[in-house]
Amino acid sequence: MRIVLASDHAGFLLKELLRKHLQKKGFQVEDCGAFDDKEAVDYPDFALKAARAVQEGRFDCGIIVCGTGIGTAIAANKLKGIRAALCHDTFSAACARAHNDANILALGARVIGEGLAREVVEVFLTVPFEGGRHSKRLEKIKKMEEERNGTKISP
Repeated sequence: MRIVLASDHAGFLLKELLRKHLQKKGFQVEDCGAFDDKEAVDYPDFALKAARAVQEGRFDCGIIVCGTGIGTAIAANKLKGIRAALCHDTFSAACARAHNDANILALGARVIGEGLAREVVEVFLTVPFEGGRHSKRLEKIKKMEEERNGTKISP
């Protein structure tokens, strides 16, 4: 599995911990930055890099980290085909994959501890999309993305 990582300065240390953990487990990992926690940077810039890499199919999924995870999730979800889920527990991570086919996991470094973050990542990477009734709902989301491009749709 190919995983792209990104963070702002606030998420840098957690991203580094997760990068090392994933590499040790044998995953192909690319780091889009930030590359230190010394200089404040803007989370949308790094969330966009990771989301674009997933959108273009260069990576199977992404993990993005900022202080709360909220900003990076909002930014990543602006791209068509991206389903970034902010998860701070394993139940949410499992549902994000099984029900929503999330392709990016957003984490808040100031919200979640390192051990739990590793567990959430493990669940996110191993739970498959269930399909079935959830596929119909994803199709509705895809139609909503078309509306964002100027085409009005109805429920």
